[in-house]
Order: sequence, then C-alpha cells, then structure tokens
Amino acid sequence: MDISSPETLAKAYEFSEVEKKWYAVWQQEKSFSAHMDPQRDSFAIVMPPPNVTGVLHVGHALNNTLQDVLIRYQRMMGCNTLWIPGTDHAGIATQNVVERQLASEDKSRHDLGRDQFIERVWQWRQEKGGTIINQLKRLGCSCDWERERFTMDEGLSRAVRTVFVRLFNEGLIYKGDYIVNWCPRCHTALSDDEVEHEETKGKLYHIRYPYADGSGHLVVATTRPETMLGDSGVAVHPDDPRYAHLKDIGIRLPLTDRTIPVVFDHHVQREFGTGALKVTPAHDRDDYEIGLRHQLEVIKVMDNSGTMNELAGAYSGLDRFACRTKIIKDLEAQGLLETIEDYDHAVGNCYRCHTVVEPTTSLQWFVSVRPLADAAVTAVRHGRINIHPKSWDNTFYAWMDNIRDWCISRQIWWGHQIPAWTCDDCGHLMVEETAPAGCSQCHSTSLTQESDVLDTWFSSALWPFSTLGWPEETQELKFFYPTSVLITSFDILFFWVARMMMMGLHFMDDVPFKDVYLHALVRDKDGKKMSKSTGNVIDPLVVMEEYGTDALRYTMTAFAAQGRDIRLSEERIEGYRHFINKIWNAARFSLMHINDCDPAATHNVQPAPMALAHRWILSRLNKTISEVHDSLAGFRFNDTASSIYHFIWHEFCDWYLEWIKSDLYGEDAAKKREAQTVLFTVLEAVVKLLHPIAPFVTEEIWHFLPGARPTLMTQSFPLANPAWEDNEAEESAALIMGVIGGIRNIRSEMQIHPSTEIEAFAICPDPIKSKRLQTHAPSIMGLTRTVHLDVLASGTVPQGTANYIFEDIEIFVPLKGLIDVEKEVAKLTRNKEKLEKQANQTRGKLSNEKFLANAPDEIITKENAKLTEFSLQLTKIDEAITRLLELT
Repeated sequence: MDISSPETLAKAYEFSEVEKKWYAVWQQEKSFSAHMDPQRDSFAIVMPPPNVTGVLHVGHALNNTLQDVLIRYQRMMGCNTLWIPGTDHAGIATQNVVERQLASEDKSRHDLGRDQFIERVWQWRQEKGGTIINQLKRLGCSCDWERERFTMDEGLSRAVRTVFVRLFNEGLIYKGDYIVNWCPRCHTALSDDEVEHEETKGKLYHIRYPYADGSGHLVVATTRPETMLGDSGVAVHPDDPRYAHLKDIGIRLPLTDRTIPVVFDHHVQREFGTGALKVTPAHDRDDYEIGLRHQLEVIKVMDNSGTMNELAGAYSGLDRFACRTKIIKDLEAQGLLETIEDYDHAVGNCYRCHTVVEPTTSLQWFVSVRPLADAAVTAVRHGRINIHPKSWDNTFYAWMDNIRDWCISRQIWWGHQIPAWTCDDCGHLMVEETAPAGCSQCHSTSLTQESDVLDTWFSSALWPFSTLGWPEETQELKFFYPTSVLITSFDILFFWVARMMMMGLHFMDDVPFKDVYLHALVRDKDGKKMSKSTGNVIDPLVVMEEYGTDALRYTMTAFAAQGRDIRLSEERIEGYRHFINKIWNAARFSLMHINDCDPAATHNVQPAPMALAHRWILSRLNKTISEVHDSLAGFRFNDTASSIYHFIWHEFCDWYLEWIKSDLYGEDAAKKREAQTVLFTVLEAVVKLLHPIAPFVTEEIWHFLPGARPTLMTQSFPLANPAWEDNEAEESAALIMGVIGGIRNIRSEMQIHPSTEIEAFAICPDPIKSKRLQTHAPSIMGLTRTVHLDVLASGTVPQGTANYIFEDIEIFVPLKGLIDVEKEVAKLTRNKEKLEKQANQTRGKLSNEKFLANAPDEIITKENAKLTEFSLQLTKIDEAITRLLELT
C-alpha cells in the first residue's frame, strides 16, 4: 500500500481518512500478529467474547480500549504479545434473534426441525455475526485477527466435549431432579447468575389455612398465591408452642380437597410473621430443601410455559398471573383471605427476555462445583490471581462460599449439544466425546442423543486455554498460558471469571490469568444508567464519526478510575478531541523547526550543560515516563491518561514551546540547534507515550518525523533515563513560572493589553530564589513582555502599582501610563449596574410564590445558579474597583 504523505502535516487533523489508512496498513503489515520468541517475555490477553448478536456499545468501547492500551504498551515494551479476539455463540440470545426472524415469515423453529433450524442460525451468523468484529476494528483494536475464535468453532467444540466427558467421569457432572430457575418464555433452565433480580412493588397475601379438624386456622403469607395449589405441607419451628398440637391434625389446603401435614423444621423463623410457612417443593428453592428433609410430595402445578396444568384442578389452563387473580377472588369469597398488604420485593427475571422466572423442578445436568470453587478461592487468597480493585475480594469470597451446583443444561437447540446418548432398548447412558456406534451394554444401535445444549457460559469458561489449542499441547499454550490479565466488567465476575478460574485450575493445573481488572459501568453525565427508553445512550460509533476514535479512547481511559463508574458525556469526548487537536498543532509547530534534524543526535541527549528550559522539560518528561510505567503496572489507567495529558498540554505546549521560541527564531546557531535537538527528543517520546491510548494521531505524526519510520507500534516504549532527572531545574522552573504567572495575572486583572510593554519588580527575601530569578530574568521578561525586571531583597510597596504574591515573593507592576483609572472605574460601574439589574430580576422570580409553585425543579435550580453567578461577578467587580481606587 502506498502510504506516502505530503511533506508537512495538514493544517487540521482529518481523523476519518487517517484512521482508515493506518488500520489498513497495520493489518497489511501484520503488525498485530503474535510472535513466539523464546528470548522475550510473553504477554497475552483473551478478549471477553462479545455475543455474536451484539453491536458495539460504550461498555465494549471501554473494555476493549483498556485491553488495547495494555497490548500496545507491552508490544512496545518488547514482549511476545497476543490478544485473542472472538465472539460467543450466545445460545438463548442468538436463538431468539433467529426465531424472531422466522416469526416474520410466519414460521417457528418447529416447522423447520432441529437440524434445519441450526443451519439457519449458522447462515445468520455468516451474514450478520461479523458486525461487532468490524466495529472493534473501527475502535482501533490491535488483536491478532488471524486467531479469531468462535465458541462454536470446531476446535472449541472439541474442547467442550473433552471437558464434559472428563468431568462426568470424575463424578463432577451429574443428572438429576432439582429445583431450577425456569424461563417460561425461553423454555429453558437458567443458572442463578442468569437471573436478574429487580425491586418490584408487589403484594403480600395473608391466607387462612384451616386446621383439618375444623378447630381453627393459621395464617401464612405469600407473594405467589397461585403456587398454593402445589403446597404439600406447612412448616413451623420445632420450638414454637403455638403449633405443637398440629402434629397429628394437619391442614386442609384451601381451594382443594387435600389435607397436608404440618412439619417441624429449624429453617422457619418463628419470629417472622405468624411463624408458619407454606411449603411448595416444586416451586420454591427453600421449600424444595424442606420437602427433601421431610419426604413431602413434589406437586408441579405449572407447565413449562407458566400455564397451570391438570394438577391445578379447576384452575387448569389459566396463565399463572390470571390464576393468581382468580385464586384471590375465590379465597375472598370463602372468607379465607385475611389481608393484602403492599410489599416491595426482589423479583427474578430472565436476563435475556426479562420474563419473570419461575422456580420449578426439572431433570437437568449439573456441575458439582464445590471442589472447583475451593481451588479458585485458594488461588485468590494466595495471590496467584489478583483482583483489581482489591475491594472485590470479599465479595468474591462470599459468593464462592455460598455457591450452589451449576445447572449447565438448557432446553434450546442452538449451542453445544450435550455429548450423552441413551440406549433406546436398555436405557444405558453413555457420555462420549464422539457419537458411539452402539450401546456398550446391550450392543443395540438404537441410541438417542440428549436434546439439551450446554449453558453458554460452559464453553466460555474454557476460553483462556481452549483458544490456545487445548486439548492439543500447542506452542501457543506453552508461550501464552497462563494469560497475563483479564479485563472485564464487574457484573460478570461470577457468570464468567470465577468459572474460568475453576476450569483453568482443574484442567491446566494453573490459573487462567494472573490479574483480573474489573472496570465499572459507563453511565450518563448525571450518573444514570444508559437506556434507549430514557434516550441517554451514547453510541460509540456515532461519537467516533463526530470526534474521532482517539478522542473516544482517551476519554474512556481518562475516566477509568478503579471502582468508580464513568460519567460519560459528549462534552467530555469533545474536550479530548480538543486535546488531540492540541497535540496535532504542537506537532505541526515542532516539525517546522526539526525537519532537518538528525535522528541519531537525539539518541543520547545529555541535559547537564543545557539551558534551564531544556533541562526542565527533560526532567519532567523523565518523571512522566516513570509515572506511566507505574500506573499501567497498577492498572490505574486514569492516572496514565492524566500524567500524559498534563505533561503534553500544561508543560510541553503551554510552557516549553513558548519558552524556546526565542531560541528557535533567534540568530544564535548553537542555542537553536540545542532547542531543536531537545524538541525532537521530547516530541518523539511524547508520540510514543501517547500511542497506546491514541494510536491513530500518533502514527500519523510519527511518519512525519525526520528519518526512516517503521510502524510506531513496533518501536520501543520510552524508558526513564536517570541522567535526565534534575530536581534543581524543576524547582527553578516552578519558581520562574510562578513569577510569570503573577505578572500575567496582573496584566489580566488590570486589563493591560498583551502587546503593551511593562516594567516589573519583585521583592524576594530568599537569596537562593533571588539568584535564580536574576539568572533567568531574560526568560521571565521574554514571556511577559516586560522591558525591565528588578529583583530586590526587601522594600516597600510603592504607590500606583498592582501586586501579586507568589509564595514568599511579592510582584509589582507600576501602572502609571498603562491604564486610565477614571475610565476603567466608570466602565466597571456600568457593568455592575447592569448585573445588579439582572440579579434583581432573578431575585424577584425566586421570591414569587406562583413561580415557585408552577416552575419545574430544573428551572428553579437554574435560576438559583444564575443568582449565585451574578453575586460572584458583582464581588469581583467590587474588588476590581477597590484596587483601581487604591491607585489614586
């Protein structure tokens, strides 16, 4: 590809063309490809695979930007770097997408049959599944795209079968009846992690359960009265004297002709409510456990669609919520409804379709996770895996201590079909990696494969080693396992991260990664969750088109503070677009002066004999380099971005470039060459420092620097140079900048035109500081347009001057002849009168009861803010008038 460029940087940074050009070059030159050099350290990341159904959102943008920052940094540090990309087959989500597509054609998956439906899903994946991958490339992700994986590809499918069979043979996978979370819409079981609990305003129904002998009743409370049709007992605490007499009497279950026993169980809290608990083993997890302990009948009164079945008697055929309404009506008619109260409680919803989940009994496949979980906890406790921020450790331990066996079967068609076969003749179950030819017991060839598929998270749990070729013993596994760091959102710590720990330790006998960085959520500027319904979603693709990819990436990095949600707004992204432009303009200015520099001259810059400005900027650059290395090592991405931003904007651009202009434009050849050499050195380092966060603008600038320029990401990242550290230069520069700032402040406050030449003097009692000021007086004068500067050890403040205090130094500027006091006071007085009028109008609004009663809260807040601002401005005007009058 021809990447020749014009001789100079364009006046404005046109990011759209630059981004397309350089990403194409990087891919063509295979700049992202992993190498396995035994002489180098290795650094590997596996991308959290986005759903194949997904499109890029701000969460992806944050997550993948941070990964790319680390990968580009480690690549420039000389490591064998590997970033494996890929997508997840997303069983339920993808099946739902294709089923909706079929519905638009008036078809269902059952019309096609399983095999044709799966073909249809693969077809959809071929046509649409690459969308998010292309969007990640748009973000600048430097993944090794030749190693892209899919959780249903041939290699990963083999790994899934191998793991399933081994766990089954080890007794860690079993099949059994158990209470599961069931989605009536998706028609599948869900793991605990796939259920989202939302606070809901509901009702608590208090129902009278009559004693079987008619001598009285007890009251139970429930939020789901429709499940009472499946009650098989009432539980009370063994030590509760109120119910001891019911042991041999039992309860007549309302609305049915059944009598159910009273059981005595320590699970019941006798102080809570009436101390009596209805027990529905088929439709409540705690009740299921109570039922097991007391051999209660399991009565399932709903089908898989949430419709009441034949065991619901007269309510058969009703939807569960319609049944609830009818039951309450019937209870009330029979005088069995004690009371109804409003009740806020957490209701479980399917994480995919948001249907209310129904706990129910079902024959499912499970992983016995306790031994696997214990190993993962030990790895974290012993520091083999470090979670960042550390505040998540206790949450991790608490969740793992209370972990339940993992339900891994799903009643859908798209996914890894469970490799288990049952003999149709003798019922023998076989679990094999490949389909058996016949029954190992009776030799029948009539076999039926398990129709369920595995939970999507099962295949994802193998991601760190399956993507490297396991179960084969590959070179990739040797070089890159365990991987270096996992970057992901905190909300899948238990969905995915914990399970990768379990599987990696069990099958690789090593941790899957050494560090886990959990980033927070991206919210809107007010801290609210982004959602389409509220209209506050920021689309990363849109803002990249508007402000450029580097601006978005820098924003994400700058606000990625550990443990703190990101408040994102377009204004912030626009702000970092200004920063990218600042870098571009600084580079344009610099290139005007260094285009004939010899790159070799910058390789061993020794600042010791140089002028203060050069010694200072090299020392500050040195410290910035150290800060960047330190912050990236600690995953403090926001500190990395802050250090680079401060150095470039506030030190390199605001001070250094201004400071050296007199040398660059001057006649002294030696000073000019010295300035050019240091400028070249600093600009080259700045471009490298910035590259991991803002790869496009830096690559473009890089290729305009003098000398042959291979791809920037293959260059060495800057290292701190002890010879550049110069605390004395930094102290002197800080002193000079403080005095310059003081003189500039006086100019601003007194409204002295920037082109007007002034005189100044400073009273500085500290002899060391005084000497430094005298030595560098020419620099101070040049940067403040001062024609005369006196530095005195002591003295009194003369009349007719404006002053500024910096540390222990008093700075004075004589104002005679510079301003017309009377004229300036008159102008300020007019401004004051205008502001007072506006303030009075606002004050009148805020004292008007009708306005306060009818205006929206945000309008009242806005008016209060205006009044505060008016007060501040009036105070400043009064201070300015006072200062001017003192001059007379």
